[in-house]
Amino acid sequence: MNSKTCPVNGAGLGLRRSFIDELAQMDDTGIDFLEVAPENWMEMGGGFGRKFSAITERYPMLCHGLSLSIGSPAPLDEHFLQRLKQFFDRHNIRCYSEHLSYCSDDGHLYDLMPIPFTEEAVHYVADRIKKVQSILERRLVIENVSYYAAPGQEMDEIAFTRAILEEADCDLLLDVNNVYVNSVNHRYDPIDYIKALPTERIAYLHIAGHYNEAEDLIVDTHGADVIDPVWELLSQTYQYHGVKPTLLERDFNIPPLPQLIEEVSTIQRYQQQPAFKHVSHG
Repeated sequence: MNSKTCPVNGAGLGLRRSFIDELAQMDDTGIDFLEVAPENWMEMGGGFGRKFSAITERYPMLCHGLSLSIGSPAPLDEHFLQRLKQFFDRHNIRCYSEHLSYCSDDGHLYDLMPIPFTEEAVHYVADRIKKVQSILERRLVIENVSYYAAPGQEMDEIAFTRAILEEADCDLLLDVNNVYVNSVNHRYDPIDYIKALPTERIAYLHIAGHYNEAEDLIVDTHGADVIDPVWELLSQTYQYHGVKPTLLERDFNIPPLPQLIEEVSTIQRYQQQPAFKHVSHG
């Protein structure tokens, strides 16, 4: 289950300040690793800073960024990248992932905007990823994002994603819920999408809940329990690509910690299901 880019195993949880004290007091949670947005913690001092340091000594820690803005027309923020590097080194961060999108131009847009699915964008984004990897001296893991419009589309989403992974020589954070959300909103088969991804580049997985705005419109909120069709898609992902480290995201309407831990244990039950023959492909 190990990946060269994400040396964790099992099932993880996104760490939130609302339950950090309760988590610290629990002896055995069954959680295998944690993930944080580095922007929320890298300047944190005082009591929360000490609590975070203590947690990072107990759990393998991943970082999932919010503001790299890899597809932005604005220059990369190299000062921010240097601060990130120091934070990763200080807390032994095992893996750094970011969204395949952009969230800034002259200022911050406070949302994840879709990158046009074009050849020009592939080359542009791949060059920026390579620069990030050079500055950080570690591989970047990019996440497939949910999107609600595809401006200037010249290729489909899967071809765009695969082209960037190959040209940038980076790895993938496969968000299973985002595949499900996009498959409904853009009317494609989620299994076909999953199967078209290169197994060897999948570092780890995300799973989350969402909100049904309408019959043909789902909004990715991370604010609800994971639904059965997404669990089934996770199971099929394991069957095709093998069991990968998988993290539960919950950002809003956060339930009590024991309920979150139960969802993490559900991931572990899927990971322990009878093995299926893995199909080797590129």
